[in-house]
Amino acid sequence: MDDFISRVHPELREGVITLPPLRLPDDLPAIRQSPPPPGGTPPEVRTTTRRILGADGNEMLIKIYEPAGREGRRLPALLWIHGGGYVLGHPDGDDGLCGEFVKNADCVVVSPDYRLAPEYPYPAALEDCYAALTWMANSTEEWNLDPARIAIGGASAGGGLAASLALLARDRGGPAVCFQMPLYPMIDDRNVTPSSREITYPGVWNRANNIAAWKLYLGDRAGVEISPYAAPSRATDLRGLPPAYTCVGQLDPFRDETLDYVARLAQAGVDVEFHLYPGGYHGFELAGADTGIGQRARSGYIDALARALSVE
Repeated sequence: MDDFISRVHPELREGVITLPPLRLPDDLPAIRQSPPPPGGTPPEVRTTTRRILGADGNEMLIKIYEPAGREGRRLPALLWIHGGGYVLGHPDGDDGLCGEFVKNADCVVVSPDYRLAPEYPYPAALEDCYAALTWMANSTEEWNLDPARIAIGGASAGGGLAASLALLARDRGGPAVCFQMPLYPMIDDRNVTPSSREITYPGVWNRANNIAAWKLYLGDRAGVEISPYAAPSRATDLRGLPPAYTCVGQLDPFRDETLDYVARLAQAGVDVEFHLYPGGYHGFELAGADTGIGQRARSGYIDALARALSVE
């Protein structure tokens, strides 16, 4: 434990010591009852909630964030998928971050309240996200969106779903995606990389929680042949995917699967920008939002989104 703390970036060290431990699956009911982090969207951002038809005919809530003073401007859009190990989370938890996307990338953000495991194992979450992406593509006139500038992104499990969605949209001939931003994505169910074994500290996302979360997400499929749409690290053909941006902390259990995925995207001819942050643990840029390294990481991907959605 002391070795892990000594490797954490000095700006993050004090904060990581105070993080409460999470033990899945035992702590799942209690964590789900926790209120979202304080914050909310800035006054320059208008938030709307709607219910749309999700996968399997279910009704799904989505949150829509847009500039308060749009004045009829046609804007690009981002489908933002929240994280939480496929078992936790709600769009409300990313209100502040989605507000930053809107302000800095001058875009509309749509965030779906997709179904969670274990009640709804794979492929429920992915199909809900695909339904949200399809809704966006079909709502470009209603919401004044630019159909040529629709991006997808998410962090952690949300990053895994973004990577899965990029594959699914390509293979189904679905809505065109101009850019993907799977941040420190949860994409490999096998847990065999060095980094997946290395991180065991109880206050951060670690090996034990990752193994438990994958079992909950895959349900009856755990231990049998796993689809690349469930675990994108298993995909063998990455050609034709949209340009990508991703980042990961050096002390994140997803470090090595992210590095491998980035390399294979590049080898497949997909333009990809990648940043590795020494001393960063899983989600450090959100937990350590006020630190210099946290601000750099967050600015890095917000700026990348703004560049990707800009009109050249």
